[in-house]
Amino acid sequence: MPSPKDSQASQPHWLLPVVVSLPLALQTLDTTIMGPALPAMAESLRVQPLQLNLAVTSYLISLAIFLPASGWLSDRFGARRVFCFAIALFSVSSGLCALANSLETLVACRILQGMGGSIMIPVGRIILLRSISPAAMVGAMVWFTMVPAVARLVGPLISGLAVTWLSWRWIFLGNLPFGLLAIGLGLWLIKPSPMARPAPRFDLRGFLLLAFALVSLLAAVEGATSRAIDGRVALALMVAGTSTALIYVFTSRRALNPIIDLGVLRYRTYFASVAGGIPLRLAIGAVPFMLPLLFQLGFGMSPIQSGLLTVSSAIGSFTTRVTITQALRCVGFRTLMMAATVCCSFAYFGYAQFRSSTPHLAIVCALVVGGLAMSMAIVSLQTLAFSEMPDPLIGNATVLATMVQQVTISFGVMAAAELLQLAAHLRGGSAEQLQATDFHVAFVCIGVIVPLSCIFFLRLPRDTGSAMRDSEAGP
Repeated sequence: MPSPKDSQASQPHWLLPVVVSLPLALQTLDTTIMGPALPAMAESLRVQPLQLNLAVTSYLISLAIFLPASGWLSDRFGARRVFCFAIALFSVSSGLCALANSLETLVACRILQGMGGSIMIPVGRIILLRSISPAAMVGAMVWFTMVPAVARLVGPLISGLAVTWLSWRWIFLGNLPFGLLAIGLGLWLIKPSPMARPAPRFDLRGFLLLAFALVSLLAAVEGATSRAIDGRVALALMVAGTSTALIYVFTSRRALNPIIDLGVLRYRTYFASVAGGIPLRLAIGAVPFMLPLLFQLGFGMSPIQSGLLTVSSAIGSFTTRVTITQALRCVGFRTLMMAATVCCSFAYFGYAQFRSSTPHLAIVCALVVGGLAMSMAIVSLQTLAFSEMPDPLIGNATVLATMVQQVTISFGVMAAAELLQLAAHLRGGSAEQLQATDFHVAFVCIGVIVPLSCIFFLRLPRDTGSAMRDSEAGP
């Protein structure tokens, strides 16, 4: 019986990665498009701009809660069916976000949106990993990141144009046609896998333990950051979340079919990718949240000006398509990941030097370099992560990696808000009146954190991933 790899053999090598990347592009567009619109949204909903990090983190918390179930749903109902249903849920709830008239309603709709996002992204990656040979994975991962890079490229600009000429509500309505396109292409191009096997019994206890742990931990950090809950309550939530997570770690070892098999962490490249990617993804959450606020609140720019500048980091990401294969052949995965990580750190130190008088060309150049460095690091990580993973464990590994990524990004948004408030407090001000210097402090802190990824990369052998690097014919 033909395998998924064989069923896709007649398609162009770039087509499947592009199709399964569409949900990630939707999420990227949704995230980047909110940045320039935050001040206008805050004014419309009558809240402080920093309070809108609830709209970002509520989505990411919802992602974290429902992600563990995505692998089981894929096995139970079929990857293509679940993939398309999740995109539909994401798109419809995005339309509901456009109708929100209060922060509470927006947060509720974002939670529903997160449910769709929690399923469509890992299932798309599962489809890709089970359909592409290791020798072609570098090229596939580059194509997999291309469409999200375009979304990141146009997102801030679309947001600026919509806020200036229409309304911030159009940034959510714009997801509807893209969702319909993704569903249509998914039904047309993704073939049902003939290798599907009966799904094991759903691990309800493990799901509830993980959900409670993640919600408690994220609520504790979010509540403490936004000052929405008392410090003692935040500490109690942190203790409860940590304890529940430890309970899951111990009970999952005895479970016959745990919802997340932590045994996948024993694979060296996978562990380095998941753990080493945490500091980098903290920056992925923090930087897009801070840049539009710096340009608009700190420098007094319009949403369109802010969007045009912010789009520069996506241009850097886009150039990865033509550079990463040759870079991997020259220096290898380990060296490239370390070099890109250090470049990210220096780029964020550079962001801290931005002033209202800084020439826009200099800002664009700095953002392009930062976007390129971050993209090189992340594409390398995503390619290397599953190089040692046996096919039966790909579903578990994909879900765990995606869960860690999304939780880390949400922590990055929360950390950015907390750093800005702390910086404002240290100068004797408040979060209601942010100044450009507050952002400078926050960017320096992010720049210090990012190089911690290199600790995990250093533990990898120099020739890690050499088989993929040498056999890759180019994207």
